[in-house]
Amino acid sequence: MRVQPFVLAVLLSLVVLFTPASGVPTAPPGTDKLVHLLVFALLAWTGRAAGIRTWSLLAGLAVYAAASEVAQALLPIGRSGDVLDALVDVAGAALGTLLHARLARGGRTPSRTGRSRLD
Repeated sequence: MRVQPFVLAVLLSLVVLFTPASGVPTAPPGTDKLVHLLVFALLAWTGRAAGIRTWSLLAGLAVYAAASEVAQALLPIGRSGDVLDALVDVAGAALGTLLHARLARGGRTPSRTGRSRLD
């Protein structure tokens, strides 16, 4: 059951990343970077919730980010690959992982004394 949200996030990412250019809605500049950030944050969040180890997940998402940009450039879908998109993807994966870890601890971060800052 825990893996289903991750599978759905992967399917969503495939649609977002590989929709032909003719099917991509017009949006203000920078919107695509926000979408990349959020999609990869969702992938990381749901991947951690599914029990995928952090470093394995981050490595896999980094490879997916790079491969998706290369594929966008090579496939006949009218899209182009962008190194900045791949970097934003990796940042989104890191963000999703950090947010998952933070909320998994109940929003508490340990202080130097070992007690949470919320105690």
